[in-house]
Amino acid sequence: MAELVTIPIAVFEIVTDYERPELALWVDRKVPVDAIFDALKPWNPNVDDMEARTTGKISEHGVNFKLPNQRVSFFFGPTYCTFIQEAASWQNAPETLKMLTTLHAALTANTSVVLAARRTSIALHLQPRTLRFNELLRPFLPVQIAALEAGPMRTMAVITKWDKRKITLDGSGVLANGLFVRFEREFDNAITYDQMAIQLKQDEDQLFQLLGVEEDLK
Repeated sequence: MAELVTIPIAVFEIVTDYERPELALWVDRKVPVDAIFDALKPWNPNVDDMEARTTGKISEHGVNFKLPNQRVSFFFGPTYCTFIQEAASWQNAPETLKMLTTLHAALTANTSVVLAARRTSIALHLQPRTLRFNELLRPFLPVQIAALEAGPMRTMAVITKWDKRKITLDGSGVLANGLFVRFEREFDNAITYDQMAIQLKQDEDQLFQLLGVEEDLK
């Protein structure tokens, strides 16, 4: 039987590269800023929740929009844009995708930006109902390492990377007896947002099955 877990912390992030740098956005961002602010009208944007970034590398310069009620931020600069949502959930995925497509559409319609590869990340902190988090991680401990000590394992981490995919399993540094799970995947620009969401849900289901956990939705 799967261990029931709650998910107190869930963060979704997508970093979208441009096909080529849009250097005009380094010095003049008025048109896309106005367009994005107007596009965000359904979510009640506030000018005081905007921030201009003018330090660091040129690629790090740009404008960051925050939507505190939705716990969303959107940054765009000369080489990439980033969308982050805290307190993310699959129940709210349609609204999240609506915000994401609205922001990307406003950016591309009012600049020469052409969106390219998209790097996604979902980071979850899981709280088991009955088991210790290290019991859920123990099956992934190589027997050669386990044999080094007679005492019980306190914690461990698993990081595995493929060409366009990466998973991290670890103890949570935020929750007592928490399990940290992050899965990352890169998509090319031919994949639709709906297809991307389906794949990410499959990735999460696969990892939960591997860990032997199930979200407690009660």
